Amino acid sequence: MSVILVVVLVVLGVLLLLAILGAAMASRRNALGAIAFEQSLAAVDRELAAAVAADRGWERGALEATAREAYAERRPDARVAELRLVQVVDEPGTDHDLAVFLVTAADGAESRLTLGRRDGAWYAAALEDSR
Repeated sequence: MSVILVVVLVVLGVLLLLAILGAAMASRRNALGAIAFEQSLAAVDRELAAAVAADRGWERGALEATAREAYAERRPDARVAELRLVQVVDEPGTDHDLAVFLVTAADGAESRLTLGRRDGAWYAAALEDSR
């Protein structure tokens, strides 16, 4: 074997090893991110439970129904495939309360829908496309 062939094989081996290590590190990082997301979602559920206990306006079914209606008004051609409550802001009183949903449409497009509350009634405060 020539020296050049040996050098090329060693370089290719090192590159392959680096690619395998990089993929393993990325997989670990993704797994840790999923755990953090699940913990964040559990925290939102706990916050919602506390808000419901203090104020009946936070009833989950009513919130989701309002979110679906608001999304349908702003995106009449899209159908909601999944609706996830990702943030609850329960300020004193009701006029500054916010509920933030991540809406996944049937075509896979994701949007962030923020509901606000005024005089005890929920309304669509903002709808932003996720990037």
